[in-house]
Amino acid sequence: MKLELIATATFGLEAVVKRELEALNCKILKSEDAKITFMGDERTVVRTNLWLRCADRVLLKMGEFNAETFEELFQQTKALPWETWLMPDAKFIVTGTSVKSKLHSVPACQSIAKKAIVARLSEVYGIEEFPETGALYTIKLTLLKDRVTVTIDTTGPGLHKRGYRVQDVQAPIKETLAAAMVQLSFWKPGRLLADPCCGSGTIPIEAAMIGRNIAPGLNRSFVCEEWESIPASIWKEERKAAFEAIDYDADIHILGSDINKNAIMAARENALEAGVDDCIDFRIADARALRAEQSGGIVITNPPYGERIGDREGIAALYSGFAEFFKKNPTWSLFMVTTDKEVEEKVFGREADRRRKLYNGRLEVCYYQFHGEKEERKDGEKS
Repeated sequence: MKLELIATATFGLEAVVKRELEALNCKILKSEDAKITFMGDERTVVRTNLWLRCADRVLLKMGEFNAETFEELFQQTKALPWETWLMPDAKFIVTGTSVKSKLHSVPACQSIAKKAIVARLSEVYGIEEFPETGALYTIKLTLLKDRVTVTIDTTGPGLHKRGYRVQDVQAPIKETLAAAMVQLSFWKPGRLLADPCCGSGTIPIEAAMIGRNIAPGLNRSFVCEEWESIPASIWKEERKAAFEAIDYDADIHILGSDINKNAIMAARENALEAGVDDCIDFRIADARALRAEQSGGIVITNPPYGERIGDREGIAALYSGFAEFFKKNPTWSLFMVTTDKEVEEKVFGREADRRRKLYNGRLEVCYYQFHGEKEERKDGEKS
């Protein structure tokens, strides 16, 4: 069955998610703010949920139409083929948003849409009452300038919920953002990666999973696994293929350190749950004590950022330590996300080689990329 699908993404990560979809051989229809629309089938739904590292969720697009009145909303929602996905016992909820549309009352739109779906299913199945004891379907109406997009969420809890976070710390970075930071860097297996502010280990763990080619959704479940319209055999086949794709022989050397003992304990437990504990060295250490164990390494980190005086003093000391480290180790590169708009001057005394505006949750941050000097290889060429 040909399906139109949408991968939602945090603002700033659309290009990263688009590349991931292309790597999965998905046909891209269009890329917009916070979403990428693409074509696929039932297997694509399974594969994208299992493999997308930087998207928030995968939506099934049911339809798109203009509606300026509740009657138009009702009739056009009812006209959609709900019986293709919703069985007679389906449990479904309707959510929505409305921006610059005549139908600005979201609760009213939700109520009208649900009545329309029930009316359609009643006609198709010949029943008046629905027990709603079966699989869950979360249907969303997105109204923008009187244009209505109707989708069903195939993911359930967001894709950042990998299933390995058994222990947490204050203000953890989102897994999807951490994976994007790694994919936007120069890092690859065989090169040392260090995160001197690793917290509960999200960046090192995501890097190790990328290096080993571990599907991020391999150890979790998805809401659409309960849907009869997607055969269980597809899930079994795709999970088997994902397990077989893991590269246990990848040359991975990752160092994660943090001054907080509890954070390191959490990081170790999380890495064990993710199956990458054997390729990450977690240590209790001050970030200012970072040492280069080899040349040409990469630091990818999410340092603390705060406004209190104590925080500012600690962060200033951290930046000073970074500045000294990279001065002594010019072949190392730094990839750092922070809210601090003066970090370029504080750390390097120059502009970053690249910047990218991103969001860590609802917090606007900037991803600074400082590229190290290229090393001379034995053959005389630079690497």
